[in-house]
Amino acid sequence: MSKPAKKLVIITEKVLLKKVAKVIEAEGATGYTVLETGGKGSRNVRSSGQPSVSDTQSNIKFEILTDTRDMALKISDTVSSKYFEDYSGIAYICDAEVLYAHQFCGPDGC
Repeated sequence: MSKPAKKLVIITEKVLLKKVAKVIEAEGATGYTVLETGGKGSRNVRSSGQPSVSDTQSNIKFEILTDTRDMALKISDTVSSKYFEDYSGIAYICDAEVLYAHQFCGPDGC
């Protein structure tokens, strides 16, 4: 069994880990995945695999599956308005298909 979904991806600075997680939960998402990541963008090169004095110099990537595009937009709008003015970050939405959808269904069912 599968179910269509939206995947919201948020890439930002690791120092925002707990703050972004709180926004995701407050907006009603039931879960997320977080990965350490690195790359290059308008605010320079960031790396997660190199030794550094401070662990706050790396980036993180949240992946959030949502039932609706509206929820994904609500989360990304809140995160970007609160944090992307002062911290580097980007968010994007992709179409997804959740397999074994019984594990993804919300309280109202599928």
